[in-house]
Amino acid sequence: MRAFASLLDRLAFTPQRNGKLVLMRDYMRDTPDPERGWTLAALTGGLAFDAAKPAFIRKAVESRMDAQLFALSYDYVGDLAETVALVWPRKPGANREPELSEVVDALSSATRAQVQKLLEGWLDALDADGRWALLKLLTGGLRVGVSARLAKQALAEMGGVAVSDIEEVWHGQHAPYEDLFAWLERRSDKPSAESPGRFRPVMLAQAIDEEKDFANYDAADYAAEWKWDGIRVQAVSERGEKRLYSRTGDDIGKSFPDVLDFLNFEGVIDGELLILREGHVESFGDLQQRLNRKAADAKLIAKYPAGIRAYDLLLDGEEDLRTLPFRERRARLEVFVRQAASPRIDLSPLQPFESWEELARLRAHPPEGDAALAEGLMLKRWDSIYEAGRPKGPWFKWKRDPHLIDAVLMYAQRGHGKRSGYYSDYTFGVWREDANGDRALTPVGKAYFGFTDEELKRIDKFVRDNTVDRFGPVRVVKASKDFGLVFEVAFEGLQRSTRHKSGVAMRFPRINRLRWDKPAREADELSTLEKMLD
Repeated sequence: MRAFASLLDRLAFTPQRNGKLVLMRDYMRDTPDPERGWTLAALTGGLAFDAAKPAFIRKAVESRMDAQLFALSYDYVGDLAETVALVWPRKPGANREPELSEVVDALSSATRAQVQKLLEGWLDALDADGRWALLKLLTGGLRVGVSARLAKQALAEMGGVAVSDIEEVWHGQHAPYEDLFAWLERRSDKPSAESPGRFRPVMLAQAIDEEKDFANYDAADYAAEWKWDGIRVQAVSERGEKRLYSRTGDDIGKSFPDVLDFLNFEGVIDGELLILREGHVESFGDLQQRLNRKAADAKLIAKYPAGIRAYDLLLDGEEDLRTLPFRERRARLEVFVRQAASPRIDLSPLQPFESWEELARLRAHPPEGDAALAEGLMLKRWDSIYEAGRPKGPWFKWKRDPHLIDAVLMYAQRGHGKRSGYYSDYTFGVWREDANGDRALTPVGKAYFGFTDEELKRIDKFVRDNTVDRFGPVRVVKASKDFGLVFEVAFEGLQRSTRHKSGVAMRFPRINRLRWDKPAREADELSTLEKMLD
């Protein structure tokens, strides 16, 4: 457990991607089975303990100390695991730290009634770092800046193979991945990738550099289609197995049983999951009603019917098409979708163009209909194979320019993990005129990224120096016509919302820059956002 705790602690305080890769690679190389396998499962989201809930952690700590004192400590620290790790009142008697595999085995079979006793014993035996790691493992929220893809990249570097080779066999492997490590250490053959219903590593696009890339590439070599505002999925129907995967390989089929039911083909489609009503795309806000749910009832499915807008074909029957050029795959896809005749799958249409200038005009002024909800354009070389990862040149994404408004900081909340000591989550508002003609701020969004560490420190100091009220972990920041911190906020889209007092909801808001120079009175009006809606 100590090595696992040390890894998590170092990952949390190592901001550089390459630094994290080295830490994970060395850990996987030097740590024996099954400890490294359980660590890999934790880093890639492959561990879940049904009997262990955050409520048990609270119950355990409140059995040892005053509940109000713990609440005050939690409010100050801002992270449950970190707070308990620091304040836990140890009882003497525990003299052996548990191994990671011991914790995993016990939690996998424990009943809810047993969890609290197990938890208390482990917390007594561990130091503060070990307690923090244990609690992060229990809740599944590691928050150490590592994605599943990055963990697989470290695994690939450890074994000297391509990350696409890891992803090809990943879904046929199970924690603690002893067969996978045996192959990477040349102790056995590569595990079979021929499990039906498996995930294929996805091909990703580079963001386009308009000045440089348009000068280096010929428009005639590329196809264009809209970049649909949904989530990337891979729909698999193979030898009786039906799966719906996210772009990172997470199986999301249980949330979309209506889509799985209509995978009436033999093959693998790459496409965009959208809310499709009578063949037309609805807003991303509608899709959000279906995302991150363990299940969907009939009422939700009827109100928000999901479907796939297909743009590539990876498997046709038993034939792997990924080494064919995009032109051939696209022709096969058109026939495939037509023959499947599924009411939940349609074809992403290509957008003809003859020059980059013509395409720029199309991007700036999309036609009415579904294209109005697109994020921008996708460009794909006609001769490109389907190559896992993000190669430079074959595929580009050309997103629309983000919308920008000036808004005033209203509320601030502490962050999590390494940001738990800073006020880093910001609610911002714009001016609204009431019935009496008075101007007041109304919240329109929340953002927690888009600024540097140095800027974070300056904002945090501003929050602390100008707090006028508190509501639990949230601080109300002084904001008036004559005083306030103005953010230039960038966002991808806007929609009407009955859940927000302002009546609007932003898509992907982030802090674009800090406007220390701008008076709060000059921030935007709610009417500006309402005009954007219209």
